[in-house]
Amino acid sequence: MRLSNMTESLGRAVPLSVDFSKPEDYFIFIFQILFATTTVTTAGTIVIGILSTRALRIQNRFIFMLNTSIADTLIGFSVYYLGLFDVDEGYLSRNGTYSVLPSLLGVNVLTFMFAQFDRYFAVCHPFIYSRFVTRQCVICINVYSWVYTYGHLIIRNMLPLYQVIQMYLVTILMFQIIVLVKVAMTLKLYLIARYQLERDPPSAEKESKKESLRIIIFVVISFLVLWSPSFVNITIKLMTGRGLNFRNEATNVFAIMARFNALFTPSVYIWGSPALREAAIKTVWGKVCPKCNRR
Repeated sequence: MRLSNMTESLGRAVPLSVDFSKPEDYFIFIFQILFATTTVTTAGTIVIGILSTRALRIQNRFIFMLNTSIADTLIGFSVYYLGLFDVDEGYLSRNGTYSVLPSLLGVNVLTFMFAQFDRYFAVCHPFIYSRFVTRQCVICINVYSWVYTYGHLIIRNMLPLYQVIQMYLVTILMFQIIVLVKVAMTLKLYLIARYQLERDPPSAEKESKKESLRIIIFVVISFLVLWSPSFVNITIKLMTGRGLNFRNEATNVFAIMARFNALFTPSVYIWGSPALREAAIKTVWGKVCPKCNRR
């Protein structure tokens, strides 16, 4: 679909995202570097912490965290290209990547939805959950989120433009359904955390359930708030030909908001989970900064 544009970009060097002719150009360029570095550092810390700590690896909720953190780390690395060079990932792509890098957000969309159902069954139906939702099952679900996202992308890139538009309209409908499911599940999980768990006697299991529900609620709400403006703008441009246009990905405010999830989500994980915070300090920051480990 966009092979000609990509082929042309391969024959010449990709220019930077800004030309440094205005003071704000320096701010945009420095911001993208800091944002990419901070995201890779934060999300990468979680990936290493979970993989290095067996007590976390065997828990299903941390497998979902690991999956989104891997995607967030890759999103952070992608900013070094999308944010520093003149790239436009629209349908008439300029120096684009066939939407390979932006599709990392799609992995998180599916993972968060699956994680919500996981927490719902873990809290409301613990006997069924412990019997049927095994660690292998959760791993397969997370792998599926990658296979579906990039399988869909491969098919889309092989089709002509008019069929891609039709396919995208179906994707819009599916996303609206996913958003409604996410909102309904968020409300359900909030009510469970607010009323049902409060009646349970104090225990370590109760605190663990409250912690997991609090994290997933915060993460899903923030994801929808930060990602929805970009999706709405793309939908308006596709349906009506209007909407806001930006010079490239580095100046696209909506795309920056969507990618900001890659930094906000792992930050919420570290804030909401003492066990994950301890693992991150022990396996990463404790070795980089011994004083952090002593504290």
